[in-house]
Amino acid sequence: MISRPMQITIALLVAAILGMGFYALKLKQKVETLHATSDNRPAAPPVTGDLQTVTLWVAHDDGTLHQQQMQLAMPNEPAARAMRVLQALVQIYTGKDSPHPLGAGSDIEDVYLVNGTTAVVDLNQTLADTHPSGIMVEQLTIVSLIQTLTANVPNVTRVKFLVGGKERDTLAGHEDLKMTYDVSTVSQVAQELQ
Repeated sequence: MISRPMQITIALLVAAILGMGFYALKLKQKVETLHATSDNRPAAPPVTGDLQTVTLWVAHDDGTLHQQQMQLAMPNEPAARAMRVLQALVQIYTGKDSPHPLGAGSDIEDVYLVNGTTAVVDLNQTLADTHPSGIMVEQLTIVSLIQTLTANVPNVTRVKFLVGGKERDTLAGHEDLKMTYDVSTVSQVAQELQ
Protein backbone atom coordinates (compact mmCIF):
# COMPACT_ATOMS: atom_id res chain seq x y z
CA MET A 1 0.00 0.00 0.00
CA ILE A 2 1.17 3.55 -0.79
CA SER A 3 1.78 5.78 2.20
CA ARG A 4 -0.22 8.96 2.69
CA PRO A 5 2.75 11.34 2.07
CA MET A 6 3.48 9.45 -1.19
CA GLN A 7 -0.18 9.82 -2.30
CA ILE A 8 -0.06 13.57 -1.63
CA THR A 9 3.21 13.87 -3.59
CA ILE A 10 1.76 11.98 -6.58
CA ALA A 11 -1.43 14.11 -6.50
CA LEU A 12 0.66 17.31 -6.44
CA LEU A 13 2.80 16.07 -9.36
CA VAL A 14 -0.30 15.18 -11.42
CA ALA A 15 -1.81 18.61 -10.65
CA ALA A 16 1.45 20.31 -11.67
CA ILE A 17 1.58 18.34 -14.95
CA LEU A 18 -2.03 19.23 -15.77
CA GLY A 19 -1.42 22.89 -14.90
CA MET A 20 1.70 23.04 -17.11
CA GLY A 21 -0.19 21.39 -19.97
CA PHE A 22 -3.01 23.94 -19.68
CA TYR A 23 -0.48 26.81 -19.57
CA ALA A 24 1.38 25.46 -22.63
CA LEU A 25 -1.91 25.18 -24.55
CA LYS A 26 -2.80 28.80 -23.75
CA LEU A 27 0.66 29.98 -24.86
CA LYS A 28 0.34 28.05 -28.11
CA GLN A 29 -3.06 29.62 -28.83
CA LYS A 30 -1.69 33.08 -28.12
CA VAL A 31 1.27 32.57 -30.47
CA GLU A 32 -1.04 31.27 -33.21
CA THR A 33 -3.31 34.29 -32.81
CA LEU A 34 -0.36 36.69 -32.99
CA HIS A 35 1.05 34.88 -36.02
CA ALA A 36 -2.30 34.91 -37.85
CA THR A 37 -2.82 38.63 -37.30
CA SER A 38 0.73 39.79 -37.86
CA ASP A 39 1.65 41.68 -41.01
CA ASN A 40 5.04 40.47 -42.19
CA ARG A 41 5.54 43.30 -44.65
CA PRO A 42 8.20 45.79 -43.68
CA ALA A 43 6.91 49.17 -42.56
CA ALA A 44 6.87 51.58 -45.46
CA PRO A 45 8.40 55.00 -44.99
CA PRO A 46 5.86 57.80 -44.85
CA VAL A 47 4.89 59.09 -48.27
CA THR A 48 5.43 62.77 -48.80
CA GLY A 49 3.68 64.76 -51.46
CA ASP A 50 0.47 66.54 -52.24
CA LEU A 51 -2.85 64.90 -51.46
CA GLN A 52 -4.35 63.97 -54.82
CA THR A 53 -7.34 62.08 -56.15
CA VAL A 54 -6.22 58.89 -57.86
CA THR A 55 -8.17 56.30 -59.81
CA LEU A 56 -7.94 52.64 -58.85
CA TRP A 57 -9.35 49.89 -61.06
CA VAL A 58 -10.62 47.44 -58.48
CA ALA A 59 -11.26 43.83 -59.54
CA HIS A 60 -14.31 41.98 -58.25
CA ASP A 61 -14.39 38.20 -58.30
CA ASP A 62 -17.72 38.27 -60.12
CA GLY A 63 -15.60 39.01 -63.22
CA THR A 64 -15.88 42.80 -63.27
CA LEU A 65 -13.69 45.85 -62.79
CA HIS A 66 -14.87 49.04 -61.08
CA GLN A 67 -13.18 52.42 -61.02
CA GLN A 68 -12.73 53.81 -57.52
CA GLN A 69 -11.48 57.26 -56.54
CA MET A 70 -9.20 57.64 -53.52
CA GLN A 71 -7.25 60.48 -51.91
CA LEU A 72 -3.54 59.67 -51.52
CA ALA A 73 -0.40 61.61 -50.75
CA MET A 74 1.40 61.27 -54.07
CA PRO A 75 5.10 61.77 -54.72
CA ASN A 76 6.17 63.73 -57.82
CA GLU A 77 8.53 61.13 -59.29
CA PRO A 78 6.62 58.86 -61.77
CA ALA A 79 8.02 55.50 -60.58
CA ALA A 80 7.24 56.40 -56.95
CA ARG A 81 3.72 57.47 -58.01
CA ALA A 82 3.24 54.16 -59.79
CA MET A 83 4.36 52.19 -56.76
CA ARG A 84 2.15 54.22 -54.41
CA VAL A 85 -1.08 53.63 -56.37
CA LEU A 86 -0.33 49.93 -56.93
CA GLN A 87 0.35 49.42 -53.24
CA ALA A 88 -2.95 51.16 -52.43
CA LEU A 89 -4.73 48.75 -54.79
CA VAL A 90 -3.06 45.69 -53.24
CA GLN A 91 -4.03 46.96 -49.77
CA ILE A 92 -7.66 46.86 -50.88
CA TYR A 93 -7.16 43.27 -52.07
CA THR A 94 -5.57 42.18 -48.78
CA GLY A 95 -8.24 43.92 -46.69
CA LYS A 96 -10.91 42.17 -44.65
CA ASP A 97 -13.88 42.63 -47.02
CA SER A 98 -11.92 42.50 -50.27
CA PRO A 99 -13.88 42.04 -53.51
CA HIS A 100 -10.83 40.20 -54.92
CA PRO A 101 -8.92 38.65 -51.97
CA LEU A 102 -5.15 38.21 -52.13
CA GLY A 103 -3.00 36.51 -49.51
CA ALA A 104 -1.89 38.37 -46.40
CA GLY A 105 1.50 39.93 -46.98
CA SER A 106 0.94 40.46 -50.72
CA ASP A 107 2.65 43.63 -51.89
CA ILE A 108 4.44 45.46 -54.68
CA GLU A 109 8.20 45.40 -54.12
CA ASP A 110 9.13 48.05 -56.67
CA VAL A 111 8.21 49.73 -59.93
CA TYR A 112 10.82 50.71 -62.51
CA LEU A 113 10.22 52.98 -65.49
CA VAL A 114 12.33 52.31 -68.56
CA ASN A 115 12.52 55.18 -71.07
CA GLY A 116 9.44 56.65 -69.39
CA THR A 117 7.07 54.38 -71.32
CA THR A 118 7.73 50.84 -70.09
CA ALA A 119 6.90 49.98 -66.50
CA VAL A 120 8.44 46.95 -64.79
CA VAL A 121 6.32 45.97 -61.80
CA ASP A 122 8.03 43.73 -59.25
CA LEU A 123 5.43 41.74 -57.27
CA ASN A 124 6.51 40.15 -54.03
CA GLN A 125 6.80 36.38 -53.76
CA THR A 126 3.87 36.15 -51.34
CA LEU A 127 1.46 37.74 -53.83
CA ALA A 128 2.35 35.20 -56.50
CA ASP A 129 2.60 32.17 -54.20
CA THR A 130 -0.73 32.78 -52.45
CA HIS A 131 -2.67 34.08 -55.47
CA PRO A 132 -5.78 32.01 -56.24
CA SER A 133 -5.36 29.92 -59.38
CA GLY A 134 -7.76 30.44 -62.26
CA ILE A 135 -7.84 32.16 -65.61
CA MET A 136 -10.37 34.84 -64.63
CA VAL A 137 -8.99 35.75 -61.18
CA GLU A 138 -5.43 35.98 -62.49
CA GLN A 139 -6.51 38.08 -65.48
CA LEU A 140 -8.49 40.40 -63.18
CA THR A 141 -5.41 40.99 -61.02
CA ILE A 142 -3.15 41.78 -63.97
CA VAL A 143 -5.69 43.98 -65.77
CA SER A 144 -6.52 45.91 -62.59
CA LEU A 145 -2.83 46.50 -61.84
CA ILE A 146 -2.11 47.73 -65.37
CA GLN A 147 -5.22 49.93 -65.57
CA THR A 148 -4.51 51.47 -62.16
CA LEU A 149 -0.90 52.12 -63.14
CA THR A 150 -1.73 53.76 -66.46
CA ALA A 151 -4.63 55.79 -65.06
CA ASN A 152 -2.17 57.51 -62.74
CA VAL A 153 1.04 57.44 -64.79
CA PRO A 154 -0.32 58.11 -68.31
CA ASN A 155 2.93 57.91 -70.33
CA VAL A 156 3.24 54.15 -69.73
CA THR A 157 2.46 52.12 -72.87
CA ARG A 158 3.93 48.73 -71.90
CA VAL A 159 4.06 46.79 -68.62
CA LYS A 160 6.25 43.85 -67.60
CA PHE A 161 5.83 41.87 -64.37
CA LEU A 162 8.52 40.28 -62.22
CA VAL A 163 8.13 38.25 -59.03
CA GLY A 164 10.76 38.82 -56.38
CA GLY A 165 12.99 40.49 -58.97
CA LYS A 166 12.92 37.49 -61.34
CA GLU A 167 10.89 36.43 -64.34
CA ARG A 168 8.19 33.88 -63.67
CA ASP A 169 6.21 31.85 -66.21
CA THR A 170 2.74 32.52 -64.80
CA LEU A 171 1.08 34.30 -61.93
CA ALA A 172 -0.61 31.22 -60.44
CA GLY A 173 -0.63 28.76 -63.31
CA HIS A 174 -2.53 30.64 -66.01
CA GLU A 175 -1.75 34.34 -66.65
CA ASP A 176 1.49 34.65 -68.65
CA LEU A 177 4.09 36.80 -66.88
CA LYS A 178 6.86 36.25 -69.44
CA MET A 179 5.24 38.65 -71.90
CA THR A 180 5.25 42.44 -71.91
CA TYR A 181 1.69 43.73 -71.86
CA ASP A 182 0.55 46.36 -74.35
CA VAL A 183 -1.51 48.95 -72.45
CA SER A 184 -3.95 49.63 -75.31
CA THR A 185 -4.80 45.92 -75.60
CA VAL A 186 -5.29 45.62 -71.82
CA SER A 187 -7.51 48.72 -71.87
CA GLN A 188 -9.84 47.02 -74.37
CA VAL A 189 -10.10 44.01 -72.05
CA ALA A 190 -10.77 46.35 -69.10
CA GLN A 191 -13.62 48.05 -70.97
CA GLU A 192 -15.24 44.66 -71.54
CA LEU A 193 -14.95 43.84 -67.82
CA GLN A 194 -16.58 47.07 -66.65
